[in-house]
Formats: sequence, C-alpha cells, structure tokens
Amino acid sequence: MYDAMGNFYGVTQMQIKLIACDMDDTLLNGDIEISERNFKAIKKARDAGIVFLIATGRMYVSAQPYALKLRLDTPIVAYNGALVRGSRSGKVFYEHKMKIATAQEVLDYCREMNYYTQFYAGDKLLIEKCNDFSDFYTKISGIPATEIGDELYKAKEEPYKILIMTEIEKFSAAWKNFEEKFAGKLDVTSSKEGFLELMEPGVNKWEAIKAVAAGFNINPSEIMCIGDSNNDIPMIKNAGIGVAMGNAQDEVKKNAKIVTASNNDDGVALVIESILTKQEKVDLG
Repeated sequence: MYDAMGNFYGVTQMQIKLIACDMDDTLLNGDIEISERNFKAIKKARDAGIVFLIATGRMYVSAQPYALKLRLDTPIVAYNGALVRGSRSGKVFYEHKMKIATAQEVLDYCREMNYYTQFYAGDKLLIEKCNDFSDFYTKISGIPATEIGDELYKAKEEPYKILIMTEIEKFSAAWKNFEEKFAGKLDVTSSKEGFLELMEPGVNKWEAIKAVAAGFNINPSEIMCIGDSNNDIPMIKNAGIGVAMGNAQDEVKKNAKIVTASNNDDGVALVIESILTKQEKVDLG
C-alpha cells in the first residue's frame, strides 16, 4: 500500500478496533457488488473482534441489503451520517435531519434554477418526475423513485438530505451556488461527480462514526475509515488510519494516510488484510 505521495506505507502497530467503509466505488466494485475477497477479509476482521460499519451517503433501505449479505449486526451510517440505524434491528440510534424551513428554501431555489432534485424523507426517495437522472440513480441504488409532481416543492417533512444531480460541466457552478447562497445553513458535499449532497450543518460520516464508536468504547485513534469521494474526507482525515481507494479523487488521497488499490482490485480487502497481519504480530492484550 502507498501513501498520498506514492510512497510505500507500512501500517503502524496501532490497534484498530473499528473499520468504517464507504459503499459505492469503495466496498462495491464496478458491477455494484461485494467481491469474494472483500467479503472474506471483512469476515476475518469481524472474527478477530473488529467492528465493521457501512458508512454511506445512500438511504438506509438501499444499504441494508448489503449489510445483511455481510451478516453485520451493527448500526448503518446512512445519508452521510444523518441517520444511524441498526442493520438487523432497524433501531434508530441517531438522527440529524435538515430543518424544514431550510429544506423549503432549498426546494424553492432548485425550482427556480431548474435543478433535478431528490428529496429523502422517511427513507423514501421523492422526485418531481422520472428522467435520465432518476433512472441512473435507481440503477446504482436499487431503489425506485416516487414521483409526486409539484408536491415535491412543498416541504412537509424534515429530510435526511436533498440531492441535486447535474451534468458534469455544470457541477462546479452548482456547488459554488449552493455554498454561497446557503452558507451557514447547509453542509455541501459530493458522493460522486455530478451528485451534490445537501445536509444540515455538522452532518457528516465522521461525526456519526464517532458516536457509534463511543457506544463500543472505541477511541477515534482506534478507527480505520475507507472511502473514495469528497463526502468521505471528514472520516478519512480524522480517523486513526484514513484510507483512500486507488480510484479516489485526488483531494481524498491528499487527506489519507494510506492509498490502497481500486474498488475493482479489492482495495478494501488489501488494506484490511494488511491491518490484520500487523495486528497479529503485536500483543493485543
């Protein structure tokens, strides 16, 4: 494995007790599946007593099937940290929704600017009407959108997040627009090029992961976080060991201690195997 400067990085003998992993373009390969090697590495980590969490921008209902395939009985960090909910029990441990007044301002602005908008409330995906953007999102997430027409622009419930999708060439401008117009009212990030994620200030994967870890009496220094996109930077930057995928954005790699292989080359498994090998060589007491 290599650090952000391309130098070989030997994992320290820090004991890792919790691993938090992004899903899309990280745990999942290009076929939106968990590879056999990733599956086995995660099982081996869990058998060694390490807590494994999924930390994703996805909806809970979209992430849960993968957690169940991995036989996880841990909280899922969904909606970039706006919801933490048990993978098996469905118990809600933590919620941090967007204020309804802010949501209404966002919806008014999206309508004015003609931005394609997805509204997430009650673990449902609400849109005005289906189009190429919604079809693409459904293909990735496995969750069909619910068309509600003009009702989309009437905020009746606090959302976990609002997602804007744009053409790639319009993405940077849209990001800048939201950061300037909603400064102090929203946290703006991205999970994929063309996907602009809007959350209540202070909502991110790292804050949710810390809350889950505290429940297991695990310190931040004992956490490893793995991801590829802008919305993964807070957890990668602050974790004891932050890992960027080989296919990660450059800014993500700059904030990582380790750069592993790509999502199509079992990068998650490689870094977990390395951690386990190092920890087997020390007295974990």
